[in-house]
Amino acid sequence: MYGYILYEIDEGIATITLNRPDKLNAYIPEMGADVVAAFEAAREDDDVRVIVLTGAGKGFCAGVDLASLKASFATDSQSERAKLGEEDFLRKLPLEIVDFPKPVIAAINGHAIGVGITMTLPCDLRIAAAGAKLGLTFAKLGILPGLGATHLLPRLVGMAKAKELILTAKTILAEEACEIGLVNEVVPAEDLMKVVRETARQIAAHDPAVVAQAKRILHQGMSVDMAEAMQNEQRASAQLRAARKGKASE
Repeated sequence: MYGYILYEIDEGIATITLNRPDKLNAYIPEMGADVVAAFEAAREDDDVRVIVLTGAGKGFCAGVDLASLKASFATDSQSERAKLGEEDFLRKLPLEIVDFPKPVIAAINGHAIGVGITMTLPCDLRIAAAGAKLGLTFAKLGILPGLGATHLLPRLVGMAKAKELILTAKTILAEEACEIGLVNEVVPAEDLMKVVRETARQIAAHDPAVVAQAKRILHQGMSVDMAEAMQNEQRASAQLRAARKGKASE
């Protein structure tokens, strides 16, 4: 069904694995289409409560595939790869992940460069393997970061650090990324998926409706004042109570 990812479900956890290990999972539009399709499948599957996004092999995602990038600059090309930047993965998926009713955990198993790191920013949690290198290296390629990075990154690390990471295009280790808030936790590489799955199981043990509402009102709370945030909390709680009452009367 999928050509460039692996998709599996176990214990209510859907794992989406970028699967171009020979290329360190370098991004191509076809891979992006597979990821979008997998998220759609996870959304519609009531058995799925948490999504894990990770990479096969030694890397999470080494950035955009340079052949795709070159093709995107060739405006006279009619190949599918010339459409880099127009696909739903880059234009719509970040918004969908933020609004996604099910929590998404990025398991950064190795180097995450360029789009490899920006694709993790909309995720709810980021857990990285010790020693992994992370970098927003877009300036080196003469391009700008996308996937909502200019909105999400300053909220995670602060504006000063966001400017430093984007303008210098430097790479940092996962350990520093954790110190500045870019990732939530760093664990030994051999323990990564064990830790990620345990975190996912903890989330999956809770009422999906509560988890979805909590995620929603947290995002809302970032863009409103405290009074409105409290009103959002009260409305969400009322909706949960009404839904429970409705189920009890069935």
